[in-house]
Amino acid sequence: MSRHVTPNPWENLRQFTAARIALGRCGVSMPTKEHLTFQMSHAMARDAVHLPLDMEKLKNDLTDILGIPPEQEPMILHSSASDRREYLVRPDLGRKLADESRNRLKESAINTESTDVALIIGDGLSARAMEANTIPFLKEFLPLLDRAGKTIAPLSLVRHCRVACGDDVAYHRHAKMAVILIGERPGLSSPDSMGIYLTWNPLPGRTTDAERNCISNVRPEGLSYTAAASKLAYLISKAFSRQLTGVDLKDDQEELAEPAARPDLLG
Repeated sequence: MSRHVTPNPWENLRQFTAARIALGRCGVSMPTKEHLTFQMSHAMARDAVHLPLDMEKLKNDLTDILGIPPEQEPMILHSSASDRREYLVRPDLGRKLADESRNRLKESAINTESTDVALIIGDGLSARAMEANTIPFLKEFLPLLDRAGKTIAPLSLVRHCRVACGDDVAYHRHAKMAVILIGERPGLSSPDSMGIYLTWNPLPGRTTDAERNCISNVRPEGLSYTAAASKLAYLISKAFSRQLTGVDLKDDQEELAEPAARPDLLG
């Protein structure tokens, strides 16, 4: 540390947290290095909110890397928000599908049977989170669904998406449960955090946050992909057993060191 900076006695605790603690001081001000670091983190958080998610690239990567067959090709959809600015100032528009996307879903679902789970991928408030975390997480989670024999609707990718938009998609996919992966609001130390929300019996415009369960901070520096997949598998199993999600569905799962060794997770 510079001889001009007065150290903070808590400095050794910084190794245990990404929080901005023990920054020291230069006179009565923040040290220049820490001020510049803050500005960089703030810029990264802003970029995460404003930069668009390349849906076509993500769709192609999902298809190629996960080996999705042509008949299950992911569908790119839009919320009712026309652009990023409208999405940010009108949250209500991000909670429902645009009419054109809803009609496409209805047409694709004609003569199709109901499915257990509809998986939705939304850009949310961090494109960076979805670019970094979607495919690694699905590599961990999809085998659990497959092993349990749960049927899954074709993946849906939704631009300018809020959490409730997943209910709209799942309803028109004839799914018993909506599971949406979405970019979380970035923090100054976590611009790439992905959230997962699950809703039993999703209905457009009806489901409240009290009727969902959330798994938050999915990323390498937060909740690992393996742990998040295990937690989601457990909650889905409980949801199908009790036919509900939300405040009445508690995550009382025991800690599992290796969820792949538990083929009954979704049984």
